Amino acid sequence: MKIQSIGDKAFSTYGKVIEGLDTSELLKAMEGTPAPGEVVYVPSDPELEKLPIFKQLQDSVYGGMPIQLGYCNGENHKLNALEYHRDSEVNLACTDLILLIGRQQDIDLKDFSYDTSLVEAFLVPAGSLIEVYATTLHYAPVSTGGRFRCCVILPRGTNEPLKTAPQGRGEDKLLTHVNKWLIAHPEAGIEGHQGLKGVNITL
Repeated sequence: MKIQSIGDKAFSTYGKVIEGLDTSELLKAMEGTPAPGEVVYVPSDPELEKLPIFKQLQDSVYGGMPIQLGYCNGENHKLNALEYHRDSEVNLACTDLILLIGRQQDIDLKDFSYDTSLVEAFLVPAGSLIEVYATTLHYAPVSTGGRFRCCVILPRGTNEPLKTAPQGRGEDKLLTHVNKWLIAHPEAGIEGHQGLKGVNITL
């Protein structure tokens, strides 16, 4: 699979690089977060949210919306699933990592399936701050060698448990958490709609 650069024109379909914010303190703080042999996701880390960049992200990048700052760390080599939100997600790559991403517009709405042959891979170098657009399908980063660390910034409440059970009609079948619609690969053993068709991409 061709691994592209976030500097390539092709990435503009999925997101953009954010310039002008000093992420050095956040990168340093992330060195103390756990990075196990499997993927761990923490939606909101109170210590990280005390850093000055948290307010800068909230006021500037998210236009004053309430946000949360957490992380997705560990080791991963498979696609396994794709998810999307109703808004952009901001990622800070604290190590080199690869994103496997696609377009929400390519979901087959007849059965809410998605062909994994449409997925593209992009290398995100350590220190890169990127916006991943709301219409971009994504999931846990893929390791480039060792274990990765990645900050994840989203509107407050995203990925929390649902207070109201989805009705199971249409797109509702993809809704697994607050502001999280997910399509899983049958081989991954992930609970939810098993709609990814094709190879469970491995890098």
